[in-house]
Amino acid sequence: MNTTTVTIARIYTLEGNDQLNKALDILRDEEKIFGVTIIRGIAGFGENREVHTSSLLTLSLELPLIIEFYDEPEKVAKAIKTLTSRLDLKHIVSWQATAYSDSAV
Repeated sequence: MNTTTVTIARIYTLEGNDQLNKALDILRDEEKIFGVTIIRGIAGFGENREVHTSSLLTLSLELPLIIEFYDEPEKVAKAIKTLTSRLDLKHIVSWQATAYSDSAV
C-alpha cells in the first residue's frame, strides 16, 4: 500500500450564491484537484450568529455548504490562493493528512 502526504481544505459557505459552481469549475478545470466533495448542512451559523436551517416552514436557500478538497500540499495551496483571489470566500481551513491507496495521488 502506498502513502502520500496530502492537504485537505474546507471552504465554509452558504447555498444560494453563485460561488459553488465557480469554485467547482476552478478546482476541476483549472487547478486539476484530485478530489472534491460538496457537503450540504442541515443547520449552522457563522460569525454573525444567524442560524441557517431547513424546516418544513422555511425552505431556505441559504443552507450551509462545505466544499472539501484534497491533493498534494502545493496544489491545494495554489488552489486556495486562486479561489480567494476570484471569489468572496472568507472561511477556509486546511490541514495535513496521509492518503492511503494502491497508487499515489
